[in-house]
Amino acid sequence: MKRFLPIALVALCGCLNPFRTDSVIRVDGPVDARLEFTPNSNERPIVEMPLDGSPCSGSKVAVIDVDGLLLNTNFVGPYASGDNPIDVFREKLDAARSPSVIAVVLRINSPGGSVTATEVMWSELLRFRQESGKPVVGCLMDHGCGGAYYLATACDMIYGHPTTVTGGIGVILNLYNFQGTLNLAKVENLSIKAKDSPKIDLDYRIGVLNEDDKEMLIGMADELHGQFKRVVRSRRPKVKDAESTFDGRVFLARQAQERGLIDAIGHLPDALAAAKQMAGFPAAGTVILHRKSDIARTPYATTPNVPLQATLLGVSVPAGDRNRLPTFLYLWQPDPSLERLSGK
Repeated sequence: MKRFLPIALVALCGCLNPFRTDSVIRVDGPVDARLEFTPNSNERPIVEMPLDGSPCSGSKVAVIDVDGLLLNTNFVGPYASGDNPIDVFREKLDAARSPSVIAVVLRINSPGGSVTATEVMWSELLRFRQESGKPVVGCLMDHGCGGAYYLATACDMIYGHPTTVTGGIGVILNLYNFQGTLNLAKVENLSIKAKDSPKIDLDYRIGVLNEDDKEMLIGMADELHGQFKRVVRSRRPKVKDAESTFDGRVFLARQAQERGLIDAIGHLPDALAAAKQMAGFPAAGTVILHRKSDIARTPYATTPNVPLQATLLGVSVPAGDRNRLPTFLYLWQPDPSLERLSGK
């Protein structure tokens, strides 16, 4: 049976994640086999990858992709790039400061993420625009919700794909009662807290969340929601200031445009053309900013960043998965199995 182990492992790994990797399966002799995984790394710098035959030497629009959950954590493991979304975003913005880059298209495909990661990325994008003077056009793909929409408001103009889901202007805190699970496992909570710090560890996991604790957390969520609304109203002065715009619901592109959340409906080439016109270089080329080892041949290219350990587990428990995300989130809640793809 051992002779067939390598074939089974090849099939397993190949089916789970076909992205390019340096991981290899080595077979020593006719019987013994071992599986070695070498994590992808972010050692190589961000470079400009020409698209559609565009020369690197002339004026160009740079495409920066923002995909997946916006978290302040490294995505590590086989098949993951090892990047922190905030770090790689800043690195790409720095690369876009090149004098030959005349504008940026921010291609967003994300349900959102943590409030802090969102705010940091938004601030970095605003700073880039103010210091460089270069126009930035946002282009929302499948999703541009929660923190991803928050980030998009820092752009000069926002395009939505005809089928984009956007909005989600709200705040959520994932809390679950694990008392039943702990009882089944015969686990008893023995936490000890200082007498004068009863709030240091809310006991919601063991079914204890009194009204005072709940009101405290709701107050914090309301404050963060207020911050989100202020940003949208400030950056999008034409937004339809209705309660339904800011209650956390999501919209398709047509509805979002009617409410002033986006400026236009179109595809990525339309966003690229708009960026070139805004910069005054309608004939400029197009490059995508990726790591040197992460080949991009079209502006739709994304960086493989799904840790293998997240796909090998195969089982998704909603409470368990969502409880592992950060606390307060600007996030339109995706299916738990999608959350696991971040490696969290």
